[in-house]
Amino acid sequence: MSKPKIVVIGGGTGIPVVLKALRKEHVDLTAIVTVADDGGSSGRIRSAVNIAPPGDLRNVLIAMSDMPKFNEEILQYRFDESDGEFAGHPLGNLIIAAVAEMQGSTYRAIQTLAKFFHIDGKIYPSSDMTLTLHAVFKDGHEVSGESHIAGYKGQIDHVYLTETSTGEDPIASRNVVKSIMEADTIVLGPGSLFTSILPNIVIPEICEALWKTSARIVYVCNIMTQRGETEHFTDADHVRVLHEHLGTNIIDTVLVNSEKVPKEYMNSNKFDEYLVQVDHDFEALTAQHVNIISNNFLNLRDGGAFHDGEAVAKEIVTIANRV
Repeated sequence: MSKPKIVVIGGGTGIPVVLKALRKEHVDLTAIVTVADDGGSSGRIRSAVNIAPPGDLRNVLIAMSDMPKFNEEILQYRFDESDGEFAGHPLGNLIIAAVAEMQGSTYRAIQTLAKFFHIDGKIYPSSDMTLTLHAVFKDGHEVSGESHIAGYKGQIDHVYLTETSTGEDPIASRNVVKSIMEADTIVLGPGSLFTSILPNIVIPEICEALWKTSARIVYVCNIMTQRGETEHFTDADHVRVLHEHLGTNIIDTVLVNSEKVPKEYMNSNKFDEYLVQVDHDFEALTAQHVNIISNNFLNLRDGGAFHDGEAVAKEIVTIANRV
């Protein structure tokens, strides 16, 4: 049997969990990764070297590689806060930045490192440019810069991207549109709605490809609401916002977690951005003409609520094999 072609779109810490599980399956796997981060190590590097930020790409490279655990720990090693200019930088970010500078492109750097780490699959930054994410709030206020958005006390109406240096609309990296058009199944998330998923799909070429593709589109809904982004959101609200940004209802299937997060489990000091568990509104989901797969996708660890990558991957592969 030929491998079903699965494209996963997103960023942050959500999609690596699913990608790590999917790479063990009999699938042709592609990751399209957001490059709008301007905070922390990634923000400092993009300002200094003028490249697309490496942080989310680093996590995806590791997730899709079968490298030994010690090699992963080397790439994820974060310099101590007392280490001057190196403070807070993961070593993997510096390696990506160095290769990007050598080759004049983050896109080319990731292709080179994918071969270096023997990755069975493809990884593409959503754009090869340095991008700025803008959030327009319901009250008309606008915040520029991904790292600043959660700090404004208001409800986000919509987000959009510009190329940082020119203010122009961003252009998708090569092969991104081709991957979407050739996919059997496209997976959005899991991840922060406004700052990890939407920064990919509001790129005009990617948005248009999602309109045109014949692939089945699956959204993995978040388990917890997120401070400054999705406070008081139901699962149907997440889907509604995606459709509003896309301009049409294109999501075919939604995966929602049915397992309850135990009260007082969440470590609010460690995961202060997460608020409460996302409520279900199956009636509103059905009104958006999506299929609902409700199951136990919960993985409780380290005081946080995460997706069980194996359980999510199993559902995605089942969907892909039906296409």
